Order: sequence, then structure tokens, then C-alpha cells
Amino acid sequence: MSKVAILTDSNSGITQAESKELGVFVEPMPFYIDGELYYEDIDLTQDEFYQKLTQGGEIKTSMPITGNLMDTWEKILEDYDELVYIPMSSGLSSSCATAKMLADDYDGRVVVVDNQRISVTQKMSALEAKKLADIGKSAQEICDALMEIKSLSTIYITVDTLEYLKKGGRLTPAVAAIGSLLKIKPVLSIYGEKLDKYAMARTVKAAKQTMIEALKKDMVDVLKTDNFDEVQISIAHTQNEEAAIAFREELLKEFPVKDIWIDPLSLSVSCHIGPGALACTITKKLIDID
Repeated sequence: MSKVAILTDSNSGITQAESKELGVFVEPMPFYIDGELYYEDIDLTQDEFYQKLTQGGEIKTSMPITGNLMDTWEKILEDYDELVYIPMSSGLSSSCATAKMLADDYDGRVVVVDNQRISVTQKMSALEAKKLADIGKSAQEICDALMEIKSLSTIYITVDTLEYLKKGGRLTPAVAAIGSLLKIKPVLSIYGEKLDKYAMARTVKAAKQTMIEALKKDMVDVLKTDNFDEVQISIAHTQNEEAAIAFREELLKEFPVKDIWIDPLSLSVSCHIGPGALACTITKKLIDID
């Protein structure tokens, strides 16, 4: 039986400290801020990131540096027979395609999973992969299992400010100005490889209700289940933990699940939507990871 390691990136929200507790490896994502290179959770904390973001710093996301990623793989493969790498969604970054190309040189020992996950859903995939590795599944078997359910997950996000969507070109300046004047709260969706506008709401309360109704609909139409034991509900946020905790209580009234995770939203997404955002997800479970 092969000894299989699980590697994801810091877009999963798994910190370097948590990675040791969970038994998975985490590749830190690089960011260029005002031209200087930083690595998430190495020399760039969440608080430092938002401080630089709100002060108007020029932030550019980047995929993992090729040499660094290969060094990580080779170091892990000194102690493991195979490696499953779960990067952020290929729809949000070219890092997955690059990793697949690099993996061709590793004679099948490195398997890259393109199941189009991000943040808490990516974290869930990493933990499920670890559980499958623990029960003796090979790297390819783990990849196949994750890919089989890749479409059974949706994410909804409401933002506190339109400034960063305008800056990133997702809203025109005119629409952003009108939206800010009317205090409109857009709801964005991430399904598969796309980040799209989903709905518009006039209040935070209405935006949250829109997301709740979307999760209910997706549970039936996308996940094809009415069994709450088969799904994981999660919350992510950008410097908005108090609101996230309150939102969890609202969700628990609608979805009688065992637990609802709360994690900071990936910095790679956060830089496009700014602080104060709130997200929720529903994902079909592959295996029980409790």
C-alpha cells in the first residue's frame, strides 16, 4: 500500500499551524504588494493584508512560484510514495494548469486535482483526501473520487463595499456609483470555475436571505439530496467574524446540520471584494471527516 501525502494551498484557509494538526501540507500563496513579494501566513498575516489593502496598496495575486512548488513536492516525496495536490480552482487561477504540466515529470507520483474548489470547499476536499489516504486509497483513486463530485458545491458571497469590484473591473464606475448611493448589496456566486454576479439586494438582511434561499435550491437542484447528513454548510468572511457567527445561527435554523464551519475567506478572493464580506457554501460530502 502506497503512502500518500495531501498538499493544498493557502487558498484553502488552512494555516501552517493547522496543517500540522490536520496532517496535510499547505503551499503558501504569493502576493505582490507595492512590488514586494509576500507569502500568505509566512510573512503576511490576514491583518497585515487588510491593512495594506484598505490603505490603497497595489496588490497582485500570483500563482505559486514554479521552483518553490517543485521543491515542496520533492521534499514531500522523500517521505511519501505519492502526492495528491489540490490547488485553488482552475477558473480563478492558472496555477492548476501549471501544476498539471509540472506533474508530467513525476512519473505518476504527483496527481493534481482540478475539482474547482476554493476557501472552505477546498479545505473540505483536502480533509476528505486525507481521510481517503488514511484508509489506503491511492493518489489516483483519491483524485477520481474528488473529481466525481466536483460539481456538487456552490458558494455565495455578499460584499460590504463595491469599491473593490469596481477596481477589479467587475462593475463599471457608473454602476458602482449608483449601487453605493442606493446602498445595494450584490450577491456573487462561485459555481465550478466562474465567479459571477447572482443577485442584488437592498440590505444585508435581504442579501443573507437571498443566499439562504439559494443554498436551499442548490441542495435539491445541484446536490440532488434532501438529507442534511450528506451536506456540509460553511461560512467564510473577510474581517467579519462577528457577523459570520451571527449568520451561523440563522443558517442552523434553516439547515439542521451537525456543524457549520467558519473560516476567513481566501486572500486571493478577498483582494477582489474587500473587507466586510460574508459568504456561505453548501457541498456534498464525499466521506465523513468528523
